[in-house]
Amino acid sequence: MKSLALKRAFDLAASGIGLLLLSPLLLALAAWIRLDSPGPVFFRQERIGLRGRPFRIYKFRSMRVDHSGPQITVGADDRITRSGHIIRAYKLDELPQLLNVFLGDMSLVGPRPEVPRYVAFYPADVRAEVLSVRPGITDLASVQYRSESTLLAQSADPERTYVDTILPAKLALCRQYVRERSLGLDLKIIGMTLGILLKP
Repeated sequence: MKSLALKRAFDLAASGIGLLLLSPLLLALAAWIRLDSPGPVFFRQERIGLRGRPFRIYKFRSMRVDHSGPQITVGADDRITRSGHIIRAYKLDELPQLLNVFLGDMSLVGPRPEVPRYVAFYPADVRAEVLSVRPGITDLASVQYRSESTLLAQSADPERTYVDTILPAKLALCRQYVRERSLGLDLKIIGMTLGILLKP
């Protein structure tokens, strides 16, 4: 219980300070997205969170509003806008999730939340374990599968490859995180994530 309280206090402080310090960047990105293509600044989508509760995740919109297609991004997806290519490359589209963290829907570090369609593929025991903690902005799977869309682009059936190959591998990493989680591990994963994003 003490470790959970410490993690929540860290999330609350870090997300609050992050939203405050990054507010000029967030406003600039919002203006760029609005000018680049018609539609809302934010993309909202239902994801499955702690103990199976659905919530709305916030992202900067990186696709056209008239798009339709799979719920996974495959390679150089033609649904992605000009600004979307840049903000996706540096994961800037994920920054609004600091609000999800502040509100308590998410944590800075934890298993990435999936849409209901893919959570339905979780085996029952895996589902119970992975959803026993708050989902996160980043995790071990996010670090290892940073080029997921490129891998999917090499498949003749990207969605089947995701469900049969990538999703089980990511869930194994999620279970590893749940079993080994600590503030120290969270800091390590945050450092790994920043290292990847800032790498030239």
